[in-house]
Amino acid sequence: MLSIEEIRLIRDKMQELSNGDINKALNQVKKTLDELLHAVDETNKSQIENIGKTKAWYQRDLDWRRSRKEILYDKTLVEDIQLKINNFAKMGNDLQNCLEIGPGYGDFTRMLLPWRNIFLLDVLETCFSKIKKEFNPKHHQFLKFYTTDRTKCDDIPTQSCNFIFSWDTFVFFTQKHIADYLRDMKRVLIPGGYGLVHYCDCHTDKDLREAKRGYWQYNNKTAMEQMVKDIGYEVIETSQFRPGANYIIFKKPGNQNPVIYQTFEIPVEK
Repeated sequence: MLSIEEIRLIRDKMQELSNGDINKALNQVKKTLDELLHAVDETNKSQIENIGKTKAWYQRDLDWRRSRKEILYDKTLVEDIQLKINNFAKMGNDLQNCLEIGPGYGDFTRMLLPWRNIFLLDVLETCFSKIKKEFNPKHHQFLKFYTTDRTKCDDIPTQSCNFIFSWDTFVFFTQKHIADYLRDMKRVLIPGGYGLVHYCDCHTDKDLREAKRGYWQYNNKTAMEQMVKDIGYEVIETSQFRPGANYIIFKKPGNQNPVIYQTFEIPVEK
């Protein structure tokens, strides 16, 4: 795939050099690069809409990663994700539900215990028996398993979830696939419900490398934020725990959620 970010970097560098006698020449080069940037962007959009992962591919990838879990496990990242999820939970409330999209073999599912019902949506039915093993049998009645052929959440009740979480899943989706999911998720969330989604941001080197080699799908922060806004959510936060661990938090309009997520920043001295 041609890299729009690499072309953008060249253009920005040329802009920095635009001064003095070479200003006219550099401006012409910048104009040419702008035209190329637009052409490549359109080409990439066309390509990514026709690239998708198969069910068999997801199974192979999941099994490959599970067999190497001790090597791939990042304790600090897992702790950071746990702390972030805790911001959306209200302990002791047995009325709230959540949805996890693409739980795999349940690496993060136990983090969702503060919610009463945990809806789990995956393309692979093989995941569910392994996830059950992570929970006390008494809690199995609160695990609700659903399969999907692509993005459909039809069987999950309308406005039933306070929180939707997905990690290591949306990075494999095309932008069109993501937009379709976001629309389905909006139906499932209660007014005021939140979503936290890990996605591929090709504005960063690691994510761009994964997309160029065909492992992740091309996406970026600007496009992700725009998709979220276009579908009617409020963007609450876009950040990363580390390179390759980019996430976006968004909220469905409304005030029926008893939990209000708040971001905190250390004040800058004036």
